[in-house]
Amino acid sequence: MTTLTAPASPAAPASAKKPRTARKLPPLRTVALAGGAYLIGVIFLLPYLEMVVTAIRPGNELHDRDLFPSHPTLASFTDIWSTGLGTNLGTSLEIAFGSTALVLLVAIPAAYYTARRDFRGKGLFLLLVLITQMFQPTAMIVGIYQQFVQFNMIDSIWSLILVNAGFNMAFAVWILNAYFSAIPKEIEEAAIVDGCSRIGAMFRVILPLAAPGIVTALIFTFIAAWNEFIVALTLTTQSGPRTLTVKISNFVGEYATDWQHLFAASVIATIPVIILFALIEGKVASGLTAGSVK
Repeated sequence: MTTLTAPASPAAPASAKKPRTARKLPPLRTVALAGGAYLIGVIFLLPYLEMVVTAIRPGNELHDRDLFPSHPTLASFTDIWSTGLGTNLGTSLEIAFGSTALVLLVAIPAAYYTARRDFRGKGLFLLLVLITQMFQPTAMIVGIYQQFVQFNMIDSIWSLILVNAGFNMAFAVWILNAYFSAIPKEIEEAAIVDGCSRIGAMFRVILPLAAPGIVTALIFTFIAAWNEFIVALTLTTQSGPRTLTVKISNFVGEYATDWQHLFAASVIATIPVIILFALIEGKVASGLTAGSVK
C-alpha cells in the first residue's frame, strides 16, 4: 500500500523584500539651522572667490561687470614668482614656524607650572600675563625699533621671531593654563604611581589630553605671525628679508595698483594656513582621549 505525500511547498526566498518605511523629513528647525549655516559659509567664502576671480581676470577685463572673466588666465600666478615672491614666502614661513616653536617651548612649561603649583603671587602673575596681551605692536613700534637698532638686529629674521613670539606668548599661556587646570590631578598621580616621573607623566598623559589647547595656541600664534605687517615693515628694509605681507603691499603703488598680482599673491598667502589647519585639525579629537587609557 503506497502512501501519498503532499508536495513540499517552495521555500521562501532568502532575500525577502521588507516593507519600506516612509522616510521622515528633518524638522523645520534643523533645516533652518542648516540653511543659515550654509548661507554664512557662502558669505565668508565670497571674498576668497573674488580674489581668485580677479587673479585670473585679464587686465583688459578688470572694469567689466561680468561676474566671471570671458578669457581667464593663470599668467598672474606664473609671472608673480619672477618678482621674488618665493623668497618672501620662505621668510614668512621661517618667522611663523620659529615664533610658534618658541611660544610653545616657553608657554607649555609656564602654563603647566601655574596650573599644578600654588605659589605666592600666582594670581598677580597671571594678571600681568593678561595685561601684556592688551599691548599692541603698533603702539610700541618706536621703542621696539630703537631697541633692535641698539642690538644691531635690523633686517634680521630673529628680531621678527622674537617680537611675534613675545606678543603671542600671553594668549598661549592663558589658554594652556586653562586646559592643564581642567585635567584632573588624579590622572597624573596614577601615572606617577605606575612608575612615570613627573616629566614623563606630563609628556605621556597631560600633553596628549591638552592637545586641543596646544593646537589652538599653535594655530593662533602661526596665523598671527603669518599675518603680521607693521613690525615686519618697520624692522626690515628693501635690501633685507621681507615677509609676504610686506611684499603684497608693494603691489599697491602711489598712482596705480597691480590688481592681478595683488590678488594672486593674496591667494597664495592663504594656502599655507589652510594646509596647516587641515593637517592639525584631526589631532584635536584624538587628543581628547589620548593618554588616559592604559
